[in-house]
Amino acid sequence: MNPLDEDAWDAWSPHELGQRLRDVILPWYVAGGWALDIWHDEQTREHEDLEFVVLRNDVNPFRATLHDLDFFTVKDGAIEYLPPSADLPSDVWQLWGADMRHGCWRVDLMIEQGTPDLWVYKHDQTISMARPDAVRVSKADIPYLAPANVMLFKARHCRIKDQIDFKVCLPKFSSKEKEQLILWLDELHPEHEWITNLQISG
Repeated sequence: MNPLDEDAWDAWSPHELGQRLRDVILPWYVAGGWALDIWHDEQTREHEDLEFVVLRNDVNPFRATLHDLDFFTVKDGAIEYLPPSADLPSDVWQLWGADMRHGCWRVDLMIEQGTPDLWVYKHDQTISMARPDAVRVSKADIPYLAPANVMLFKARHCRIKDQIDFKVCLPKFSSKEKEQLILWLDELHPEHEWITNLQISG
């Protein structure tokens, strides 16, 4: 099966995904910009996709639950079909879910290397925390990655949308969230401009 065009996104909202996963008892959470907007309790900007994250050992149950989608591995710029009977290759950390009937991508499924009790940062396994501290649950019962954790990912790229997200988040961060993000940035990105912004914001 050939993949759709890379730009053929018409992503579900977090609510639509949550409805489809409402009976799943395995860990999962919304990540990226949508996670921040769940925290804000409003949509602050447009989102081209919907990232959600599961543990590697749980990928197949989620694929089975979202059986209306065809999944494709995403690695090194290549998008390749993953048949329902095939397991996720050990070197793949991302799947896109295609709604072939409507000709669009619906979800960006990311793989986390933690455990049911422990969240582990994808890019540096020395950074981890108890899953209940890393993953929050909205009033609508949608699990989402905590904002400081989201911004740790975004700090690596600092795209325009990441800068916008940081400016919107900064006034809402608690003192604890600021301290945590400063600690992580000092360790991984010691010259990052956000460190000063976090420090002077009080």
